[in-house]
Amino acid sequence: MANYEIKKLIERSEIEKRIGEVAETIDRDYEGKNPIVAVVLKGGFIFAADLLRNMHIRFTLDFIGASSYIGKESSGDIKITKDLDTPLSGRHLILVEDIVDTGLTLHKLCRLLEQRDPASISIATLLLKEIERDFELPVEYCGFTIPNKFVVGFGLDYSERHRGLPYIGYIDMKGQE
Repeated sequence: MANYEIKKLIERSEIEKRIGEVAETIDRDYEGKNPIVAVVLKGGFIFAADLLRNMHIRFTLDFIGASSYIGKESSGDIKITKDLDTPLSGRHLILVEDIVDTGLTLHKLCRLLEQRDPASISIATLLLKEIERDFELPVEYCGFTIPNKFVVGFGLDYSERHRGLPYIGYIDMKGQE
C-alpha cells in the first residue's frame, strides 16, 4: 500500500452549514414540482442523507449507480451499476453526487438520462473541482469548489476506504508532491 496521510480540507461544521444553504435553494427552486431526487451511488449517499433531511419540499427518492473510477484514476468509461426505478418522462430530476471531478461520468449519465424525456435535469454536488471541462454540466447546486486534489471523507473514498470520515480531507502522498 502506498504511504500517504489525509489532511483536512473542509470541517464538518462548514459542510453542515453549506448543506443547509443548498437545501434552502433547492426548496425555493422546486416548490410545488415534486422532483425525482436520484442519489448517485456510492459516494453520494452521505451528502444526500444530510441534504434530504434539510429539504422541506415533496420529492421522490431514487438511486442510480454509475462509476468510471479504478482507485484514483478515471477509466473514461461509464458503467451503470444500478438503474433508476422511477420513470423520468415529464418529471424534474435532481442528480445528487458527492463530487464533480472530471465531470465525464455525470456528462455521460446526463446524456443517457435525457433520452428518457425528463422535464429537466440538474445536479447537486457537495464538491466541484476547479478544472477545465470540454462540455457543459447542469451543476445548479454546489456545496464547495475545491482545488484539484484527490479528496476523501463524507462519502468519498480511496479504493473503498475513508468514506466514513466526518470531514473532507485530501490524500497527501508521502514524498510525492
